[in-house]
Amino acid sequence: MLWVDHYCELAGMLNQVPQGWQATQHYYEFDRIPQNTEHVLVVGREQLRLHVDRLRELIQQGQRVIFSNPAEGATTFEQHVRWYGVEDLVSSGQLPCVVGGTVCGVNQQLLYDHFLTQPLRYQENCVAALQAEENFGSGEKPYDFLMLNGRSRPHRRWMLNQLQSRGLLARALYTCLDSHMGTIRVLPPQYEVAEYRPFMQVDQQGFVKNQLFGGKWGEIYINPAAYRDSAFSLVTETVAQGDHSFRTEKIAKCLAQAHPWIVVANRGYLRDLRDLGFQTFGHVIDESYDTVENDQDRWQRVLLTVQDLCDQDLGAFVQACRSVCEHNQQQLRELHVSLQSEFSARFWFWISKHWNLELQL
Repeated sequence: MLWVDHYCELAGMLNQVPQGWQATQHYYEFDRIPQNTEHVLVVGREQLRLHVDRLRELIQQGQRVIFSNPAEGATTFEQHVRWYGVEDLVSSGQLPCVVGGTVCGVNQQLLYDHFLTQPLRYQENCVAALQAEENFGSGEKPYDFLMLNGRSRPHRRWMLNQLQSRGLLARALYTCLDSHMGTIRVLPPQYEVAEYRPFMQVDQQGFVKNQLFGGKWGEIYINPAAYRDSAFSLVTETVAQGDHSFRTEKIAKCLAQAHPWIVVANRGYLRDLRDLGFQTFGHVIDESYDTVENDQDRWQRVLLTVQDLCDQDLGAFVQACRSVCEHNQQQLRELHVSLQSEFSARFWFWISKHWNLELQL
């Protein structure tokens, strides 16, 4: 039997079970699961944190346990593993992991692009995507680029400072939701999602996203006006160090809304997107930044690419990007379906190899 943490990202995705297995069971509290080493247990972040000592004991007794954390990847996943004190179990393969981006030091990992499936789960975003045609209308746009920054991270602080010093933020539509990056800044009301406009008053310092969105994941929603009125997005990904890609809703929203983009991310990020069937913009901008090994040098190359682009005819740039943007929008729609529909089979194949189980779906 497969027991799946109700609060983990895989709940609802593993209802297809191999022949001879009982139906998948969901649980809310780990310590209420019947003990049986023949079972496979999937635990999310909170249950692992609360019961790490007991889980360690069970794994040593032969219990099959999987850590599900596809909302994190690359260096962020590595941090979580350290916080929970399971580095040895993860590195030895005793605790296989479902991750959102490839990770160093994880012996057994199954990649699930959790965030690429998220924007189109919301009907509001599907409706917004129907307005993407307006991105390519004639006339000068009010803003050169859209840049949405949440939590303070080194590459975001650096990029904001550099853009400011070069005068490039003057014609940017951007946010800064963490006072550690500078002055708090939210979008003008007409560009914010209507549901959250009443909350866009900040009376605290630090990371203010929870205050702005009432503790909800408000930044997942798309207001098409922000994309219509800017020529391209400058995406500052969650991870911008190293060689392992971690794709989040930040790039997925651009793909969903058929918006051109430049991205501050890890080395090879564009290459990995192309491997998923997406197209990039090498026919109109210099994308050599994707191959720069040193993180700081790569960010500098991105900055120069943004400056060069802002000095050009952005109207012509947008039109030159149209076919790529439309392709990416359709590719995301197809990937949104396939990533979810194919995951169950991938999951069972993965664990059957790891634990030498004979499974047949």
